[in-house]
Amino acid sequence: MAQNLRTLKLTLSIKFILCCSLILTIALGISFYIIAKQQERLIMEQIEYEARALFRHIVITRKWVSDHQGVFVEKLPWVKENPYLKNIEAEIVDIKGKRYVRKNPAMVTRELSEYAKEKGLFWFHITSLKLMNPENTPDEFERNALFLFEQNHSNELMTISSTGNSKFFRYISPLYVEDSCMSCHAHQGYKIGDVRGAISITIPIDKTYAYIESNKKNMMIAGLLTLFSLIIGISILIRRLILIPMNKLKTSIDEFSGGKFSPLSNINTGDEFEELYISFSSMAESLKEYHLSLNDKIRAATMDIELTNTRLIEMNSLLKEASIRKSDFIARASHELRTPLTSIKGAIDYINARFSINNNEKEGYTVPDEILIFLEIIKKNSERLIRMVNDMLDLERIEQGRSELNLSNIKPSCLIEETITYFRIEAEKKNIRFTTFLDCELSVCADEDRIRQVLSNLLTNAIKFSPDNSEIAVHAYTKEGLLNVRICDQGPGIEYSKQDIIFEKFFKYGNKEGAGLGLAICKRIVEAHGGSIGVQSDGKKGCCFYFKLPLNECEKRKIENDL
Repeated sequence: MAQNLRTLKLTLSIKFILCCSLILTIALGISFYIIAKQQERLIMEQIEYEARALFRHIVITRKWVSDHQGVFVEKLPWVKENPYLKNIEAEIVDIKGKRYVRKNPAMVTRELSEYAKEKGLFWFHITSLKLMNPENTPDEFERNALFLFEQNHSNELMTISSTGNSKFFRYISPLYVEDSCMSCHAHQGYKIGDVRGAISITIPIDKTYAYIESNKKNMMIAGLLTLFSLIIGISILIRRLILIPMNKLKTSIDEFSGGKFSPLSNINTGDEFEELYISFSSMAESLKEYHLSLNDKIRAATMDIELTNTRLIEMNSLLKEASIRKSDFIARASHELRTPLTSIKGAIDYINARFSINNNEKEGYTVPDEILIFLEIIKKNSERLIRMVNDMLDLERIEQGRSELNLSNIKPSCLIEETITYFRIEAEKKNIRFTTFLDCELSVCADEDRIRQVLSNLLTNAIKFSPDNSEIAVHAYTKEGLLNVRICDQGPGIEYSKQDIIFEKFFKYGNKEGAGLGLAICKRIVEAHGGSIGVQSDGKKGCCFYFKLPLNECEKRKIENDL
């Protein structure tokens, strides 16, 4: 278990370090990316600023040359004459005989560009859409820029171009006609303020890009070193601040589980772990005290339970004995009552028969109708008492298991038809119709007399609660390997709250006659067959009593009972 806990602890620390590493990697990556982009943007802005400064320097140089009507340089072998100067003295000779050639702003600009290009620093090109010198022919970038300048859409344009493996920053800005320019360009139709042309500046930026890439690599290396350092620092902090105190706390918990905990050893970290250990120590002491007191309470409670169990056993024996005596009393009383009641019923039948003969023969004394009515009432009540006694005897026998089932293969459809025939006369008094939906091929292993008793009780209740001119439907069918018998009437229905207790002994629904034993007997009989019984009703109108029996053949049922 300790090894598993160490593995779990290591796994948690690794998860924590991995999560921190991922967060730091993302944060540092985003930060370094933003810094690198910002630095790259600053470098490019510096190049742009440098290009603008060069352009202004060139423009100032041209203006100075233009203001002085050009400059004279010594006519050395490589110095060419300027063929584009007209109406201006293009060459002079000093007193020593040295010859000097006048250079206009355009030539000075071009020669300075060639000189800078030779040094590999940068170069620039003066160009125009109205050429005087074919060497000033614009390239595509310059031509597009000149069109934009003439349409006043922009006053500068810049781009990055590639030639082979080299990259260049190109900048171009327009040149405007001034007073000093009119002496050379007035014949071309220019006015002061017109776009005469432009100067494009080209700066090699291979070293700049190499510096940017080098800077990115350095920042990546610095980021990795920073991340590695942070991970090592976090790992050390986790071990010292979390894992070691957690291990001590785990050891204390293990000692407490083994019953060897001593609160003398403490975690002196001055943080939440120390507070947690103090709370755990307090809880451990409380649990020890509670455990000791709980043991005393358990011993006392055990003694009380043992005493209570002894009393319950005695009371259970008394209850069993009382139940047996109650059942014996009911059985004896019912048996004793049935004999005199049968005699009373027989005597009443004899008296009724004699009175009927006397009244019919008109001999001697004629019995008044009131006496005959009272005799009929006595007869009905005696029959009711006999039925009640018989029901009580049947219920006691079934509950005590003294009523054996005489099983045989019976046809439910035939048994239902016979039982309905017996009740037709009583149903016709209320103009009640029977409709049957029976599967005549069904066969079930059951006690015919007991199932007839169930059907009789259910049909009696259906007739009793059905209104006049109504209908009682009887169904018999199979479903899921069970015989289903349903008897549905159109009576007042049974409330939901009463449907669970209607099968209890002595429960009576409504104000109809009866002892409340019929449905209880039905339930015991059906359950003795291994089936179930119930009722379905919405509580407003009509209800359906149903019972289900297994469709076993008697031979199979006998084998199952033997097993």
